[in-house]
Amino acid sequence: IAPELKSVTHPVSARVSCSNLPDLKRVILIRSSGQPGMMLYSQVAQLGEGIPDEVLYERQSSLNPHETGFPKGVMLTHYAILNQAHVPCEIGNLRADERYVTAMPFFHIAGSLGAILFGVYLGCTLVPLIHFDPEKELELFHKEKATLSFNVPTMLVAMLNHPRFLAGEFDLSSLREIITGATPVPVVLMEQVKKKIGADCTIVYGLTESTGTVTETIQTDSFELKSSTVGIPHPHMDIKVADPMTCEPVGFGESGELMARGFLVMKGYYNMPDRTAETIDADGWLHTGDLATMNEQGYVNIVGRVKDMIIRGGENIYPAEIEAFLMRHPKIAEAQVVGVPDSFMGEEVAAVLRLKPDETANQTEILDYCRYGISRHKVPKYIRFVTSLPLTASGKVKKFELKEQLVKELGLEEVSKQKTA
Repeated sequence: IAPELKSVTHPVSARVSCSNLPDLKRVILIRSSGQPGMMLYSQVAQLGEGIPDEVLYERQSSLNPHETGFPKGVMLTHYAILNQAHVPCEIGNLRADERYVTAMPFFHIAGSLGAILFGVYLGCTLVPLIHFDPEKELELFHKEKATLSFNVPTMLVAMLNHPRFLAGEFDLSSLREIITGATPVPVVLMEQVKKKIGADCTIVYGLTESTGTVTETIQTDSFELKSSTVGIPHPHMDIKVADPMTCEPVGFGESGELMARGFLVMKGYYNMPDRTAETIDADGWLHTGDLATMNEQGYVNIVGRVKDMIIRGGENIYPAEIEAFLMRHPKIAEAQVVGVPDSFMGEEVAAVLRLKPDETANQTEILDYCRYGISRHKVPKYIRFVTSLPLTASGKVKKFELKEQLVKELGLEEVSKQKTA
């Protein structure tokens, strides 16, 4: 099949060029002795010798996608992983005849569990994309007659605003269910999905440390609940919204840190006992770092990250609230809000906006829209328009990178270095 292998004298550094298998790059052999042109498994590590450290650090930052700092290996149990396929599939009434199209990367827990393991558990057809491309995914929806898909909000925005989608070139009538989550999901986005695609939506919430999803909306929920909350906890899981300092529950409708306890919680971080103790307290509660509210029926709404919260003049401001408001502007396709340093107020609100195709807008127009719709202290001081946003490999916006860019563009480097008590 591949006679060219015999001519490869350095399989570690050279790639195979095979006429019968044009996509074949390397053959790795799991044994102690090799064959001509084949790498030994023990030689795989040598492939990294020529990679610069800065490139490795960038790759490592996506090891645990819930954290943008130094990567941490999360230890999960077989029991939790297996049931993370069973429970959501049963709750979502997913079936063996699903045609499941997804671009979620398999290194991400949403891809490894929410795609591969879902497919194995259901015995359904799984159609993965190697990497996300809005046009290619829309084509697969059409060609494969997809019934199910999993996409983060940025992916949905890209597809909804693709010129060929807007021109009505794709038949998406087979698409019954779209699962989304991983970042705050604007209500207006769910309204657009329902109106323009016609599919039902399931919003899930979770993190690597909880073996994926902890809460999700269910089929019998009203559209209001499906579009504005991340649902209720999975069976046999406890959650609470608590004061981050005291861990005592806050009142219904009040914001606090979302904490989870139960069989889905990780065993800990590999070889990091101190970080494990910081994240899972003595009572077994996993501190997610996410800010949330809960209503009297137990439905949860994510309002932001504890570390992303902006404190302007002593007022707590949640970026997700402003982002959701900006997304309702008819010209805005995507909105990201971050806090930037300010010598007087401590922090100020900055909004980075990507407009819909062929739309134009200026700062005055956006500020006027904000002044008439949200509280004065939440109106962004800075507005920036961009054509693209920095994304991780799993489709999340790199807010820390946005913030760094804004600090530099706005000349706030010295302000950011000011010491505070």
